[in-house]
Amino acid sequence: MTINIFEVVNNALASIEPAIPFAADTFIGSLPDTYLTYFLISSPPEQSADDVETERSYRIQISFWGRTGIAGLPTAIVDAAMIAAGFIPSNFRQLPRDQASQHFGLAKDYIYLD
Repeated sequence: MTINIFEVVNNALASIEPAIPFAADTFIGSLPDTYLTYFLISSPPEQSADDVETERSYRIQISFWGRTGIAGLPTAIVDAAMIAAGFIPSNFRQLPRDQASQHFGLAKDYIYLD
């Protein structure tokens, strides 16, 4: 039952065509015009039987960053890749514009039940 949720997210994001640069937590190095970051928000147990966990959910936040504005962010193709990997899209919210890099941001949560 134990999965590595970071591998699941990496595989989903790596499947996107055309490729979008992404990183866990923080993008290090020169920032591209459009990129993604992700991190685990929570992973509560959902069900147990005979004192053994049988289900756990994972809430992953993917942050979309782009210099051309929020409307141009690749949300639809990321949604498609995450859904294909078994995630359910959840909440989303605008992030403050990064004053240093001038990237606009949007955060979307995805839920995975294992």
